[in-house]
Amino acid sequence: MQQSRYLLLFYLFLISCSFRFAKPDLSSDRAALITLRSSLGGRTLFWNVSQQSPCNWAGVQCEQNRVTAVRLPGVALTGEIPVGILGNLTSLRTLSLRFNSLTGRVPADLAKCADLRNLYLQGNRFSGEIPEFLFGLRDLVRLSLSSNNFSGGISSGFNNLTRLKTLFVENNRLSGLLPDLDVPSLEQLNVSNNLLNGSIPKRFQTFGSGAFLGNSLCGQPLKECATKGSVVVPSSPTGEIGGNSDNEKGKKKKLSGGAIAGIVIGSVLGFLLIVLILMILCRKKSSKNTRSVDITSFKQQEVEIPGEKPAGEGESGGYGNGYSVAAAAAAAMVGNGNGSGKGEVNNNGAKKLVFFGNTSRVFDLEDLLRASAEVLGKGTFGTAYKAVLEMGTTVAVKRLKDVTISDGEFKEKIEGVGAMDHENLVPLRAYYYSRDEKLLIYDYMAMGSLSALLHGNKGAGRTPLNWEMRSGIALGAARGIEYLHSQGPNLSHGNIKSSNILLTKSYEARVSDFGLAHLVGPSSTPNRVAGYRAPEVTDPRKVSQKADVYSFGVLLLELLTGKAPTHALLNEEGVDLPRWVQSIVKEEWTSEVFDLELLRYQNVEEEMVQLLQLATDCAAQYPDNRPSMSEVTRRIEELCRSSIREDYNPQPDQVHDADDASSR
Repeated sequence: MQQSRYLLLFYLFLISCSFRFAKPDLSSDRAALITLRSSLGGRTLFWNVSQQSPCNWAGVQCEQNRVTAVRLPGVALTGEIPVGILGNLTSLRTLSLRFNSLTGRVPADLAKCADLRNLYLQGNRFSGEIPEFLFGLRDLVRLSLSSNNFSGGISSGFNNLTRLKTLFVENNRLSGLLPDLDVPSLEQLNVSNNLLNGSIPKRFQTFGSGAFLGNSLCGQPLKECATKGSVVVPSSPTGEIGGNSDNEKGKKKKLSGGAIAGIVIGSVLGFLLIVLILMILCRKKSSKNTRSVDITSFKQQEVEIPGEKPAGEGESGGYGNGYSVAAAAAAAMVGNGNGSGKGEVNNNGAKKLVFFGNTSRVFDLEDLLRASAEVLGKGTFGTAYKAVLEMGTTVAVKRLKDVTISDGEFKEKIEGVGAMDHENLVPLRAYYYSRDEKLLIYDYMAMGSLSALLHGNKGAGRTPLNWEMRSGIALGAARGIEYLHSQGPNLSHGNIKSSNILLTKSYEARVSDFGLAHLVGPSSTPNRVAGYRAPEVTDPRKVSQKADVYSFGVLLLELLTGKAPTHALLNEEGVDLPRWVQSIVKEEWTSEVFDLELLRYQNVEEEMVQLLQLATDCAAQYPDNRPSMSEVTRRIEELCRSSIREDYNPQPDQVHDADDASSR
């Protein structure tokens, strides 16, 4: 009897041990992560391995005592991931190793991660064919293999992934035909810049052309395939249609002697013509080196901006977008004093600038005409110039277009704009008005616009916008707009967008272009603020304060995502940013919306999510559901104070990305 009891206890012990060692737990997940770190080169992952739980390690997320997400984007990992590591993370739902330098094959034991829903491997150097084991991960929702060295074909095995919504395989070396995949949930597709050929399947023709460029594909949305009878003849990789048989080669004709002689003579005449043009241009250039200020010399400095044709010589006010402020306004403002406008004049009858408030009058119209200038950009209301006066002062000059209101009405409204005084507004210093020209003179903002900083240079030397800078810009812009709204219940900006948020040298935000929406005619308004316009706005000249709040919400989303509103979704033109963000949040992978530059900084995830929530509140579909700008400012102030309390470390040494999984 005693012996039987011992045998029973021993048997139960064996069973408990088998469960302990056979069933993975958090300790086995921890061991797998430590092995992964030691197996790869590059930047050290700052994990405190003395902690028994890996759930507090940067880039690691746990649920129910298991590791469910590993997010290590852009941490300079190198080498090949050995087989036998990732397969131990059997509860993994999100794996993000994007933008590293990983090589070799994708480890086959990843097939054991049956719950995997989001796999981001883009921006590495993985090679070989697309792994067959991926087609067994039937819960995959997002798959990005782009910008690697994958080769071979695109398998019909993707049909097994019935829940797949995103498939990105662009910028690889995939070849062969594009199969007619039957994936009903697919919303995003990109196969561009591979070696694919043949026709685009009909079910994929709803995607934009950018999804297929850089291949030898044909059919909608690209060019139609060439046909022989009823047979489709796709483009070959060399760009030839229908192959290059011997019969077709035989049809090629050699050039005759006369044709060759004609080509030679034409080339010589073309060369002589080019030399003659260069000589004329050189003579004109030398004549422009004089410092004399007259209308003729200013006209010679005109430079045409692509897409806008200057008016003829005999037309008044048609001076294009030259590199001289005077060239834009000389005929209307100076010369013989016969300007047709009713603007301010001096004792000699010549037109002059009208200054606002206590602005020091250190220059006059003649100084402005003598200023060297360059085009800053062409905006909704006109072209902006940077003008450097002879005494060294730099100002910004906006040449308005399509102003249709009367002299008196213009003066009344522009004086209201000039009276606006707030530290987060770009101050209007002076203006000039005549029938043919309307000029506004502002302080010059050295750092340019938020749009240029967000979407401009992406390479070396780029100034990264960290959380501290972005939240500060958001707060400054909110305060400026709040001030505008406080000046009257019917006062609004009407043109809020990132290109109208200008920055000082210390990256403080200044709101520009306020008060101008009511000055221009309807011809300037159809395409205004594309991507920022509230859904209820039908007349861009009549924008409510709640519509301003909507536009500011889109601006916040732009700050957080790094995406321009009209290009929020790859391969889809005109997709509005709020709808894209809402679709991501709905799938419960919220932090995937954030700009990668933001994800390099730790301890700010909560504030980022709070600002994201505020942005979506501002961009609510119905105006009554949007907060006021005073409430928006208060909420941004609170989260900025919260960031300071968290002792935020601006050095991106530790990575805490968050490619959230789709929890189902």
